[in-house]
Amino acid sequence: MTQLPDRIESVAQLDELLSTPSPALIESFKQLAGDLIIVGANGKVGPSLARMAKRAVDASGVPRRVLAVDLNAMPELAAAGLETIQCNMLDPEDVAKLPKVANVMYMVGRKFGSTGSESMTWGVNGIAAYHAARHFRGSRMAAFSTGCVYPVMDIASGGATEQTPVAPVGEYAMSCVARERMLDFFADQGELDVVHVRLNYAVECRYGVLFDLASSVLNGEPIDITTGYANVIWQGDCCDRALRSFALASSPATILNVTGPEMFSIRQVATQMGEIMGKEVSFTGEENGRGYLNNASYANGIFGNPSAPLSRVVQWVAQWVQAGGADLGKPTHFETQDGKY
Repeated sequence: MTQLPDRIESVAQLDELLSTPSPALIESFKQLAGDLIIVGANGKVGPSLARMAKRAVDASGVPRRVLAVDLNAMPELAAAGLETIQCNMLDPEDVAKLPKVANVMYMVGRKFGSTGSESMTWGVNGIAAYHAARHFRGSRMAAFSTGCVYPVMDIASGGATEQTPVAPVGEYAMSCVARERMLDFFADQGELDVVHVRLNYAVECRYGVLFDLASSVLNGEPIDITTGYANVIWQGDCCDRALRSFALASSPATILNVTGPEMFSIRQVATQMGEIMGKEVSFTGEENGRGYLNNASYANGIFGNPSAPLSRVVQWVAQWVQAGGADLGKPTHFETQDGKY
């Protein structure tokens, strides 16, 4: 991997870092058979993953098409050398026009704004997944999911493992179970190899749990520590793991938790950010020791610990926010425990 910088100064530098493929990913792409399609390539994580995939393919020396699919146009991904296709995944006739590809990265999902428009959330997370699974029968699929399908966990539990039964809280999380089950329907019949990538939470300098904390620290806002613990993973490492997970796809489906190795204290990280920024930090609420906490020991045992350690990411994000860096305007609401987004 590229040596980690002490500071991230620009969006261009950030995008470069987020999309740099690891040697292990490049090597895995030398072994992977077939072309790659990324369905739902816009959004927060999609552009970084799509660029990383294209760079890894180019570095592998193995000719391979890399296609990006989304409802909206993707001029920046087209400029990066990907084949782009606009498609409404809720329209089966539109989906039927997509090329049949051996490797499918499925990233379609809806979270924020779910409260008050629950039917659309169920449609995007459930119906679109059914259309994709039916169309790509015979392929292998790495599908983004969420740790929110698990119950809210106590810090003493060590976090939800892949063996923890799902217990979704609220309709968003329920619809995410529905998304998994649509894919499972085909995987259980041997028609699709699937790995569910249950993510909590990807972060980078422009959004995420750490960005939310840093923004509150900078603005002098009290930090609510009722949800006193979280776990995160640098978005570049998240993309690397997701792209390397094709080798784990199976029928029935494999479950893969993806996050960093730490379950960290919100109080401690906010205090560290305050020291970096030279800001006083205040808190409200009382830690109840609960949150959406995932145990990614299985994935980290396969892939190794993330390349960007938590302490470095905290430093990057605090510096970025203090310098007035770009903001994607997508708060995570990580502190939510009632399932309402």
